[in-house]
Amino acid sequence: MTRFRLAVVGAGRAGLVHAANAAQLGNAELACIVEVDAERARTVAAELDTHAYATLEQALAHEFFDGVVITTPTFTHRELTMQAAAAGKHVFCEKPLALTVDECDVMIASAEDACVALQVGFVRRFQPEFVEAKRRIDAGEIGAPMIVKSLTRGPGLPPAWAHELPRSNGMLAEVCSHDFDCVRWLTGSEIERVYAETANVKGADRGVTAADFYDNAVVALRFESGALGTIDGTCPADVGYDARVEVLGTEGLLVVGSHERLPLLEIRTRGSGDVPVFASWQQRFERGYREELQAFVEAAQHGTPPLVGGDDGRAAVAAVLAANRSWLEGRPVTIESRVHV
Repeated sequence: MTRFRLAVVGAGRAGLVHAANAAQLGNAELACIVEVDAERARTVAAELDTHAYATLEQALAHEFFDGVVITTPTFTHRELTMQAAAAGKHVFCEKPLALTVDECDVMIASAEDACVALQVGFVRRFQPEFVEAKRRIDAGEIGAPMIVKSLTRGPGLPPAWAHELPRSNGMLAEVCSHDFDCVRWLTGSEIERVYAETANVKGADRGVTAADFYDNAVVALRFESGALGTIDGTCPADVGYDARVEVLGTEGLLVVGSHERLPLLEIRTRGSGDVPVFASWQQRFERGYREELQAFVEAAQHGTPPLVGGDDGRAAVAAVLAANRSWLEGRPVTIESRVHV
């Protein structure tokens, strides 16, 4: 089988991770990068020994590739996905899939009409300890999930465009999309209702002036199965990168992530404190990022549905939008637009 050629759109942090992994996969290779910042494009292209283009349109006109990896800001995902699909290219799109459910529907339809794969970048579904947790839950080893708790804490501020709610849906989308997908996946049940509270603790001190910016959030969840859950997120947390999940079933407990048998655990700045912590999400999910790109290539080559498809991305967007509506209106919100796992 010929090697699967990938164009990576966006040369930011996520783009660099995917570009480096594309160059290392046994059945794939990096065809080019697409980056609007000309200086950064030249630098990254030189580092990765590949070609750089300013737009996807230019790359499509001058380079041959089979798939597109989209790592640009969320508000660009719909147009880039439609453009790639119309050209017959398979699409790997980083989370969040889009800004609205309607945008998700357009992207899903575009991929279906073009008969190309659409995979969403929910890396936790490919990280070994999360995969093992899912296997044990599905095997009934802890009984039926009753309560699930998920958290994500990032060390620094999100990029400036993500401070603005209309362009990003805020931290619940940019950081906690992973949590919304993970709890839905692990419980095997749709999120039915959410209630969210948010706070802006560090924004003003760090020069953030965007309206409705928040850097802390807690979301209560009710699932169709009857299970309950919580999601909490903080960005910036400053202590390092932290991602953990706890699932309490009728017959047992699973804790995924760092869990020390200590009466008291203190973590201060990155790399100091009682125990070492992950400095970044790239470090925490290094293997998961390789596995998810490998899975995308294999699905595209064999014509099989991706393990994480457009409907999964759509479900997370619907949950995020409901959570934002909840804290803005100060009330629980039922998720009307649901798909079934």
